Amino acid sequence: MVPFDDSNRPGLWKKLLLGAFLVVFAAASATSVAAFREIDKVVDALDQNEDLKLGNQLAKSDPGKPQTILLLGSDKRPDDATDGGAGTGARSDTIILVRLDPDNQATALMSLPRDLKVEIPGYGVDKINAAYSAGGPKLTLETVKQLTGLSINHVINVDFHGFQKAIDAIGCIYTDVDRRYYNDTAEFAYINIPAGYQQMCGDKALQYARFRHEDSDLVRGIRQQDLLRDAKQQVGVGALVDDRDKLLEIFGKYTTSDGALKDRAELLRLLKLAVFSVGQPIRHVKFEGGDVGITSGDATTPSYVTASDATVKKLAQQFLGVEATKGPRGSLKPKGRKRPPPQDSSTSGGLEKETEYGKDQAIQAIEQGAGGEFPVYYPTVRVADSEYIGPPRVYKLVDGDGKRRRSYRMVLKRPYVGEYYGVQGTRWMDPPILDSPSEERTIKGRKFELHYEGDRLRLVAWQTPKAVYWVSNTLLQTLSEQQMIAIARSTRLP
Repeated sequence: MVPFDDSNRPGLWKKLLLGAFLVVFAAASATSVAAFREIDKVVDALDQNEDLKLGNQLAKSDPGKPQTILLLGSDKRPDDATDGGAGTGARSDTIILVRLDPDNQATALMSLPRDLKVEIPGYGVDKINAAYSAGGPKLTLETVKQLTGLSINHVINVDFHGFQKAIDAIGCIYTDVDRRYYNDTAEFAYINIPAGYQQMCGDKALQYARFRHEDSDLVRGIRQQDLLRDAKQQVGVGALVDDRDKLLEIFGKYTTSDGALKDRAELLRLLKLAVFSVGQPIRHVKFEGGDVGITSGDATTPSYVTASDATVKKLAQQFLGVEATKGPRGSLKPKGRKRPPPQDSSTSGGLEKETEYGKDQAIQAIEQGAGGEFPVYYPTVRVADSEYIGPPRVYKLVDGDGKRRRSYRMVLKRPYVGEYYGVQGTRWMDPPILDSPSEERTIKGRKFELHYEGDRLRLVAWQTPKAVYWVSNTLLQTLSEQQMIAIARSTRLP
């Protein structure tokens, strides 16, 4: 395989609130380095809300030097909230460290799991997001600094609902949904989003990003990352500039910051770094923690992410050095007892030959309206510990021109929290998800497009004269390159 260069593909934005902030911030700063009037607009937007009260905890920044920003994603819970947070006031759902580093010509991101077990100064041991409930951004900043040993230049707090408004302002986005997300009980927020590649607008995108039922904190964060990767990929700089006044209004309403960012000179320093980073690769420092439990409604059974002091300090050094972490985006233990592979399985690289259930999926898809001018491909191998979940979904996907394109999705699940992979087909010949493949490879006469994320193979796609198809990795990207390519190569028509 040829070496893969991060700079040749769209940047990957680690979490929802990072994207919500940077999408708006990039729009605000697109022309600001050339016009003080634009800088004043950003200052005026930030000035709509009071300064964050942080004490003397922030480090001063020098012109042209790297800066570390703490991004906090929070929301205010209404009294009638239906997701278990009624009457709890503001909560911090996202804690992200961002390193803008012109010397390394890259941006480093490290998100801290909200369920990370930490020592909160003055309060004792608890989940890190409890620091926000107890003492707001000030105590959260103090906790993060004590945990990581990092110096932080700025703190920016973004309300989750600003993301929904920003998505609506720039138009809907397309994203690849790994499985059905559904809940109609009062314990968690209502959601009903089917599997498959589809268009999402603000309210649905927010539901999808914040879904917690049956998921872990780790899986939830990665789902948010993927959603913002798609948003950044599909919204060009030109559109951001055109919509910047509307986005600035949202930015000002839903964002609070430290007082230094309301100073024109200090803001200009940060804007220059932000503008420089737009075309640079983003390197993710993957948080290496202990077991992540499944979120449940039982408040007496806390679910922690744990990490030793040595591990956290090692990650902090990777962050300062803008070093990306290799490998899958996380690992989880099986949910319940692991299902043994079938006795007649023929395994290779963790795969087993299986045609009966796959062919049945294809037949069901044809019975639902696929087939004919829309051939249905199904895999004849699968990961040995996986199985199909329900019938395939056959549906009409509205493309960028408003035309309805026949599509289908087959979903397989592994016995782990949040571990779903699948096969997608659509008559939309050029969906955004397949823009800019990392590599093209011909294997035994078939041409495949490989889409990498770091060193992991995220998608394997192929095209026929009538449709395009792809195999999607799990959210944690736990399927190896060998497995992904083998599954794609095994696909056939019924």
